[in-house]
Amino acid sequence: MYDIIIIGGGPAGISAGIYAVSRGKKTLIIEKSQIGGIIGKVSTVTHYSAIVENESGATFAERLKRQALHAGVEIRYENVIKTELQGDIKTVMTEEGCYQAQKLILANGSTPRKLDIPGEAGLTGKGMGLNAARDGALYAGKNMYVVGGADGAVKEALYLSQFAKTVTIIHFEDQLGCIAEFKNKLKDTANITLRLSSRLQAVHGSEQIETLDIADEKSGKTETIQDPGCGVFVYTGTVPNTDIYPELVLENGYIPVNDKMETAIPGVYAAGDIRVKQVRQAATAVADGAVAAINAAV
Repeated sequence: MYDIIIIGGGPAGISAGIYAVSRGKKTLIIEKSQIGGIIGKVSTVTHYSAIVENESGATFAERLKRQALHAGVEIRYENVIKTELQGDIKTVMTEEGCYQAQKLILANGSTPRKLDIPGEAGLTGKGMGLNAARDGALYAGKNMYVVGGADGAVKEALYLSQFAKTVTIIHFEDQLGCIAEFKNKLKDTANITLRLSSRLQAVHGSEQIETLDIADEKSGKTETIQDPGCGVFVYTGTVPNTDIYPELVLENGYIPVNDKMETAIPGVYAAGDIRVKQVRQAATAVADGAVAAINAAV
């Protein structure tokens, strides 16, 4: 039995854990895989106040973990399969065990969206659906393709340019949706090219990508590109991990909360990317976690 259980060990969950134990609450964080969540897998962390020089997602995640453990937060690496949110005592069931608490903070974020195109499943890890921080250097000298046009996609494309022969950004709109800082950096990066108003329609191959089909949104024509051994990195948004919370009423898949981060169920809070909000950044996730824990500790 715990005072507060937090599901998810990203910036929101770690922030919540640190604030909860500071208020004398017996606190457990249950994390499916690794501390840091999605941000722990990015090449670089930008625009977060007081980050260290050359901060990567991995170093940021490691410091989150150390701070939580030093504060006295218990962390268990288990996969949550079911929750019971109603009543005075909340229950969290994992593949390994069952845990209960008076308060729950749901901070298990989101999962990167897949393209659901022909060839994607069979070639995942064989050139398709790669991670820039983990796989960029492994594809040095190869042509790389980044699917997406928002901040995350363009930032990773800029990172990959140091390894790649060429980087092609494929985006379905007629202009990028990233911030001005990244657009300016693109102008100074000679080996990055843009394919706007385009979609990656399919990838072909067995042990590696051999060809790619890219469709033009305006003409409707599809071009097949021969590029054996290339790498494809997909950054087209995320899907909230809310499927284990059937008791909650969602908005477009996200959890509505009030200004205390409390859901419609008393004693259940949500923080970070999983909740309804305008801005999904590490900075706002940390703030959400703090607000949720302070109110849950009352």
